Formats: sequence, C-alpha cells, structure tokens
Amino acid sequence: MTTPSRPPVSPQTEQALREAMERLLSGQPTRTDGKLTKNNLWREAGVSRATMNRATALLSEWDSRVAQSPASTRQRHHDEELAETRRKLRESQQECRRLQDQVDASATVITALLAESAALREQAARRSATVVALRPR
Repeated sequence: MTTPSRPPVSPQTEQALREAMERLLSGQPTRTDGKLTKNNLWREAGVSRATMNRATALLSEWDSRVAQSPASTRQRHHDEELAETRRKLRESQQECRRLQDQVDASATVITALLAESAALREQAARRSATVVALRPR
C-alpha cells in the first residue's frame, strides 16, 4: 500500500511563504511578533498551517536559515541580556533583603537603647531629687 503524496503548494503560495520567510529572517514582520517560529511563518504568509506543511523544500530551507539569521542573532542577544538582567535583579533583591534585615536589627537595638536610656534618666531624676548634706571633715 502506498501513501498518497500531498500535492505541492502553488507557485503563489510558495512565493508568499518565501516573502514571509525573508521578512521574518530580516526582522521586519508585518503580521506577527517576529519570532522565528513556523507558526509565525504561515501566519506571516497568510496561508494555513496545512498549506505551509506541504511546502517541504521551503520548510527545510527555513530550518537551515533560522539559526543564521540576523533576527535569530538579535533574539539570542536579547535573551542573553534578559537573563543577565534577571540575574542582577535577583542579586539586588537579595541585597535589599539583607539590608532590610540590618535595618530591622538596628531598629530593635535602638528601641532597646531608648528604653534603657529612659530608665536611666528616670533613675537619675529620682536620685538627684534627694539633697544630701555634706559633712565637713
């Protein structure tokens, strides 16, 4: 039993797919977000996914060119920058938590010192209210 082969796409469809591929690979999409995915390829071309899947030669070319495209390079660079920014954000958040812990500890110490100071002032005020005569020698 042989499996029926799918009919190839029309020249107009192949042209639409090629133009869409070039727009996506050059980073100038008109209908999509520009990510280099096959979903964006068929959407950018304005054809169905099933139609795109019949263009096997074009899909092979797509797969080989995606990794080398300027848009792919930009996307990798963007992803690296995003990862670095997220790393810096995590470090900043950790530093912020560490500093907040120091502030909380300092506030506790300051509160304890204020209470001790108030107690000492009160004790000193009670002592100084009593006048003791000094006897001559």
